[in-house]
Amino acid sequence: MPRSDTRPTLVSLNPCSDATLAEVAAPGQLLAVSHYSLDPAASSMGVAAAERFGAVSGSVEEIAALQPDMVVADIFLPPATRQALEDLGIRVVSIGATDSVETSKAQIRQLAEETGNSEQGEDLISKIEHALASSAPQRGAAPIPAIVWQSGGIVAGDSTLVADLLRRTGFINGAAARGLRQADYLPLEAVLADPPEVVIAAGDAHSQENRLLSHPALRALPDIRYAAFDSTLLWCGGPTIIRAVERLARIRRGLPSSASAARFSGLATP
Repeated sequence: MPRSDTRPTLVSLNPCSDATLAEVAAPGQLLAVSHYSLDPAASSMGVAAAERFGAVSGSVEEIAALQPDMVVADIFLPPATRQALEDLGIRVVSIGATDSVETSKAQIRQLAEETGNSEQGEDLISKIEHALASSAPQRGAAPIPAIVWQSGGIVAGDSTLVADLLRRTGFINGAAARGLRQADYLPLEAVLADPPEVVIAAGDAHSQENRLLSHPALRALPDIRYAAFDSTLLWCGGPTIIRAVERLARIRRGLPSSASAARFSGLATP
């Protein structure tokens, strides 16, 4: 695709920056995204969207072949790779993880400014704010205790982006209420002894690793609710927030008004 102006050409090495840069970059500016975005299990932007760009695994050689002006990477980029890129005259911009909507907005603004696309960054933030407003619970609605149960039985801690999104869509993070932190393991026995109103299952409940998410003992509980949540919505801010809050809002709106109403027959479709 031809360049539209003189803004810096880019290569992104992180699936979260992939998604944001795909939204804010000018035509022809984003030369390649990370290979993670071509993996359905890791892509926060969707494989079809990622296929509009080239993809790289992160080696200096393949990046250099594209001759970008700038590389956007996470803070774990190996120092030797960073130095090699800088020796080639390629600027490296580092981004960290986002743990809230506000830190995600700050990251969008950082990337938009670094790439000369501040106006497009503000447009994306406006879309996120609209999605948050549309997905908020009705005023005065009581928050619903929920646990986001991830692959292998781990849970989302309270200082995480998904916990912020839970609060904004009318839930309470039940893992934090149990004193659990990010990536702590929640055993099945603990859920059976004190079940939340909602289990949001972030993973394939039918895989061997995630067998806890669909355990028959859980299904026997009369009042617990289940809903599926695409695990690729857990980690990235930027435009991923829009899909994540829309999904959480659908989960909440689909819940019965009474905790004693008939439970879901299985995992709802995302």
